[in-house]
Amino acid sequence: MKLTEENYIERDVSWMLFNRRILAEAERSEIPLMERLQFLGIYSNNLDEFYRVRVATLNRITDLTGKNSKELRQRSKQTLHTIAELNAKYSQVFKKTVSDVFEGLRQKHIHLLSEKELNESQQESVKTYCLSKLAGSLFPIWLSSVKGVNSLSEDAIHFVIRLMKKSKRSQACRKNYAIVEIPVKKFGRFVTLPDAKSGTTTEHSVMYLDDVVRCALPYLFPGSDFDQVEAWSFKVTKDAEMELDSNIQGSTLQKIARGVKNRKNGLPVRFIYEEQMPRDVLKKLLVHLKLSSVDAMLPSGRHQNHKDLMKFPRFGSLKGAKLEYSPWPSVMPAWAMQPVLLNAVRERDRFLHVPYQSFDAYINLLCEAAIHPEVKGIKTTLYRLAKDSKVIGALIAAARNGKKVTVVIELLARFDEESNIDWCKKMADAGIHVIMGVEGLKIHSKVTLITAKKGNVACISTGNFHEGNACAYTDFLQFTARLPIVKDVERLFGFIEKPYMSVKFKELLVSPNDMRRELTRLIQQEIRNHQLGYPAYILCKLNHVTDEKMVKKIYEAAASGVKVDLLVRGNCSLVPSLSELGGNLRVNAIIDRYLEHSRILIFANGVDLEHLDIGEEDGSYHNYKVFVGSADWMPRNLDHRIEVYSPVYDIAIKREARLIVEQGMRNRYGTFRSQEELYKHYKALENKNEK
Repeated sequence: MKLTEENYIERDVSWMLFNRRILAEAERSEIPLMERLQFLGIYSNNLDEFYRVRVATLNRITDLTGKNSKELRQRSKQTLHTIAELNAKYSQVFKKTVSDVFEGLRQKHIHLLSEKELNESQQESVKTYCLSKLAGSLFPIWLSSVKGVNSLSEDAIHFVIRLMKKSKRSQACRKNYAIVEIPVKKFGRFVTLPDAKSGTTTEHSVMYLDDVVRCALPYLFPGSDFDQVEAWSFKVTKDAEMELDSNIQGSTLQKIARGVKNRKNGLPVRFIYEEQMPRDVLKKLLVHLKLSSVDAMLPSGRHQNHKDLMKFPRFGSLKGAKLEYSPWPSVMPAWAMQPVLLNAVRERDRFLHVPYQSFDAYINLLCEAAIHPEVKGIKTTLYRLAKDSKVIGALIAAARNGKKVTVVIELLARFDEESNIDWCKKMADAGIHVIMGVEGLKIHSKVTLITAKKGNVACISTGNFHEGNACAYTDFLQFTARLPIVKDVERLFGFIEKPYMSVKFKELLVSPNDMRRELTRLIQQEIRNHQLGYPAYILCKLNHVTDEKMVKKIYEAAASGVKVDLLVRGNCSLVPSLSELGGNLRVNAIIDRYLEHSRILIFANGVDLEHLDIGEEDGSYHNYKVFVGSADWMPRNLDHRIEVYSPVYDIAIKREARLIVEQGMRNRYGTFRSQEELYKHYKALENKNEK
């Protein structure tokens, strides 16, 4: 099948559709108001990163020269045009939704006030805040002194200020202009004003820091004789892709550090400005920032950086107002409460499904390995790390206890490079052998190996070993002592340390080695089984499906009669409604309180999955194939990264993996919420174990 505009959705257009689904959650009136604010913040934050990375990349492609890149340039230009159209359309929905949510909060006695809506008491409170806290933290720069956009902080909110003095003798008006950065990093985005009483009701009031700064404008220019001071907000988004010059002398660590520094000087890709900004002010601003040629120049509302809505103040006195979801405390799986966790894994394979189940089970296993006398060493891959990482704490403790600890840390984890560099230095100082990635291959696999006298133990995860993510992302971790898998994990670390050596993996699917070939073979096997009259079925949970070869193979399977169910959270280039697929391809997605992140692959392998009796513990019908791992079906994952899928053999874990994906395929907000059902499932398991 040839891919065309009718049967293949461009990756970046698909991403815009994904982010629109997040915005749709914010529109739902049945969702608690503070959760709707969260979705608005997530939508805005996603869009910022999208422009910094993907739109920046598309802009680079349009600048390519040569006949061979003509088609690619045209596709990129068309994609940019579509993105601009969708963004303009969605911006109107976003603006209305923000207004609706804040109106709902007002009815719940939470008021977002501008500087013009303050009563006398609030005005006095804001004045005190300006003089006692903001004083000394606002530093206006005359616009005439600004030499280009690189003089501005990355992704910050700025005011352009116009000062005017009218002549008493004529109609002439003297003007000057300045820029000031809103100090959000220091003070936060929102300022909470003193509560007020309205009868028996407590009224809460909040201001944007931007609007508080507007109140402080008269104090910013002491000694000047201007009698009118006005300000309008704007924001510049810069290209966040790092250019790493392979010709620069020095270590990889130094190259990355230099790339992070250079990111601050990235080319502008988007300029957002307050739509009420006068044309003459806008023109002067663009000239001094040298932004006249920026592609995406978008008028906006009074406030920028709506990602800060995720940090809107919470008010304890309104707990009964049901403004947020009720908490779902993570449960500790029964196996993780055994005296020796290494033995628990050796008894049989174990799993952990976060955040429904507690990530502390993994932390506790690391802590046990750090102190247990039988443990000789720990090896792990790290991609993103929590600010105060317990994982790093356990690894450092292990090194100090004489264990041989090796950490493979990916320095090119986007936007976490600087943090990862700092962690590299701390781990090296503690005696940990640190491997800083592989030249030309980003290490995205999530694997841990514990070597011990009584038998080695491995963990293969779908997500980062990151305590923060484990509270918000759904991820699946498999723990195993099965010798064939453990041996392959050992080979994986050998491959990472010496990527030029030829390595053959017997159990793991590893990219860029053989993952693409094996996935293609598994799909082809389902096609062949269907042709032979055997049950054939593909059931997968992924974050993204955009790889053209995989899209073609999925279409081939569905067109041949194989039932294909895909649970795809984000980018999806597939068009399930194509008539030639005969209704055999279904695609679903989940946007809910947790970010869906686990990758699970299930292939029937001749087993009738639809009629399995999941209460049975043995039989040939358990021969269906299940894999868990780190890779999405995108070119970068299959061809340009070190990724891992591990087979699942334990019957109970297979059953669990199927439950997760099947529940997800049933997910429909308002009728069936799979995340809620899964949480009930794990709570029921906890209660059963307690009895």
